[in-house]
Amino acid sequence: MIIALLVAISPAQSAEKWKQLFNGKNLAGWTPKIRGYEYGENFGNTFRVKDGVMQVGYEAYGPFNERFGHIFYKTPYSNYRFRVEYRFFGEQSEAGPGWAFRNSGVMVHSQDPKTMTKDQSFPVSIEVQLLGGSANGVRTTSNLCTPGTNVVMNGKLETRHCISSSSKTYRGDGWVTAEIEVRGGNIIKHILDGEVVLEYDKPQLDPRDGDAKRIIEKRKDDSLILESGYISLQSESHPIEFRKIEILVLED
Repeated sequence: MIIALLVAISPAQSAEKWKQLFNGKNLAGWTPKIRGYEYGENFGNTFRVKDGVMQVGYEAYGPFNERFGHIFYKTPYSNYRFRVEYRFFGEQSEAGPGWAFRNSGVMVHSQDPKTMTKDQSFPVSIEVQLLGGSANGVRTTSNLCTPGTNVVMNGKLETRHCISSSSKTYRGDGWVTAEIEVRGGNIIKHILDGEVVLEYDKPQLDPRDGDAKRIIEKRKDDSLILESGYISLQSESHPIEFRKIEILVLED
C-alpha cells in the first residue's frame, strides 16, 4: 500500500519542480540588452507583454540597423531542462537581414549581460536557434549557433558557427514547443516533440573571438569550459511571441 501511494504521488511531485519564468502579466525577472543601448533600456518597447504572451516587435525601429536584442532572465543556471513555446507572426522589420527572416533563438550558458559592451550584437553563449519555414523548401529549427563559443561533437571540436538539427520544417504561425536539456559543462540536447534533434558536449569559450577573450582574461583558471550561465531570448528583426517559459532544475 505504501509503495502504491508513492507511485501515485510521484508524477505530481515531479510536475511541481517546473518553475514558470514568465508570469504572463509583465516582464518581471527579465531585462533587455539591445545593441547600441545600455543594459536595461527597452528601446521602442521591443519586448512587451500582450494578451498573456511575451511579444517582440519593431514598430518604433524604421530600418532595423542591426539592433539585435536579447532579454535575459535574472538567474544563471547550470543543470536544467528549459522549455518554451514560440511562434513567428507578421512581417520582418524594415532592412532586417535576409537570414533573420523568421529567425530567433534561446541563448544558454550566456555571459552576464552586464558585461556586454554597448555595441555587442550577441552575448557569448550557446544559441539554440529557432527558425520558421517559408512556403517552400526545407528549414530546420532548434539548430546550434555559437557566438564566441565552440562545442564538441562526436569527439571532435566543432568550430563551425551554425550546425543544423535533424528537425522537420515548421511553417506558418502555429506554436512550436522547444526544449533544451543542459548538463553543466557536459551534454546539451535540443528536443522537439519529445525527440532529440541535436546533441553535443563540452560547450566552451572560443579564444579566437574578441568578446570571448575578454571573459577568458578574467577567469581564475585556464579552463575554457562553460558550466553555467544566463538564459535569454532573442530579437533579430522578425516579430515573435513566447509563452510558457519554464525551467526544471536538475541535480548536478
